[in-house]
Amino acid sequence: MTAKVDFSDVEWRSVTWTMLVTLFLRAYESRSPRTILNDRAAAELVDRIDYDWPRIERTTAPRSNQYTVTLRARALDDWTREFLTAHPDATVLHLGCGLDSRAFRLNLPADVRWFDVDMPEVIAMRRRVIKERTGYRMIASSVTGAAWFDDIPTDRPTLVVAEGLVMYLTEDEIRELLQRITDRFPSGQIVFDAMPPSIVRVQKLFKSSIRSAAQVQGWNRRLRCVEETTPWRLYPLVPSRFLRGIYWAMASLPWLRSFERLYRFSF
Repeated sequence: MTAKVDFSDVEWRSVTWTMLVTLFLRAYESRSPRTILNDRAAAELVDRIDYDWPRIERTTAPRSNQYTVTLRARALDDWTREFLTAHPDATVLHLGCGLDSRAFRLNLPADVRWFDVDMPEVIAMRRRVIKERTGYRMIASSVTGAAWFDDIPTDRPTLVVAEGLVMYLTEDEIRELLQRITDRFPSGQIVFDAMPPSIVRVQKLFKSSIRSAAQVQGWNRRLRCVEETTPWRLYPLVPSRFLRGIYWAMASLPWLRSFERLYRFSF
């Protein structure tokens, strides 16, 4: 049996703790017989990490909250699969990866180059439970830094995935990051989620909001919106009739539909 890795020093309700929460919710949902995400890698990580998972379960109410995380992840997974089907030798930059196991739950083409990028302390945590392998690397850097881009080849179509990230960056940081991406890479797509101004005004942790795809295109002339949508549009996948009805309402009612938006841009 593989020895467990002790994460008991992770402070309750710290930023690092939130990564464990989202990992737990993905793992919880993936153990369902009608899983939406099928993230077996997340379930394996939860089994390997020694932490107070029962307390997280009591705190997070996963029976209902699991879908808030997994519908968003599934939507971004679908866009990632689409891009990799068209470009099976692509480079993928997964920014602000946290403890996400996207690189392992997707059936990646053999020639894909995947880079998980996050703060040094986060990558140090990942390295305790995840190993690099052919085609997969971890980069310890703030995503807003410039130097780490020098490690990324520019000879292939490039997909940039940023889940649960941009709302924690300032508008200037977002604009600079987008500019670095489009300046360095000849072609590709950028996919991410963002919060509207109405949510950011009442959530002190968030630093920026995005009103629409047009706003982002105004920041960078190379970006063209491919799709703007909501993760709740995947409500038919929710197995519980009651919860499916809630997510149907979130997908259908304008004031709920804008709670969180997903964006896909080409360049």
